[in-house]
Amino acid sequence: MGDSQLKLSNQICFPIYSVSRLITKAYKPFLDKMGITYPQYLVLMVLWENDGIIVNQITEKLLLNTNTLSPMLKRMEKMELIERNRSEKDERSVIIKLTAKGKELKKQAADIPNELGKVLVSENVEVSDIMHLKGVLNEWIEILSENKES
Repeated sequence: MGDSQLKLSNQICFPIYSVSRLITKAYKPFLDKMGITYPQYLVLMVLWENDGIIVNQITEKLLLNTNTLSPMLKRMEKMELIERNRSEKDERSVIIKLTAKGKELKKQAADIPNELGKVLVSENVEVSDIMHLKGVLNEWIEILSENKES
């Protein structure tokens, strides 16, 4: 019994890892046209939803460490997608705001979810399956995030 637990085909984490990598790969042609990476796209989505927030709010939303996010934000600033400014209220906080170029990319990205949906929906996978899976994954994110803090 012990050996079967270590079979790759019996692991829940491997298909999730593989799907994550393959979905990111499916995004690549769309993001290449925009000149950004998938992690940069995630940052932009956070800012398109709520512009002018502090770095810590972005790290919380994306479940990233500041030391992972900071170099990416510096690159995005060099690309003129965002501006980074110290908060006047709290010198320790850095506020991230979209530039005109960063806001413009939202128009280019508008159809990406529909295009990706066309790839994910198939004869065997319906939109309702995807929505159910998304709900389960969000529950796991919550559970695993809570366990990480303890």
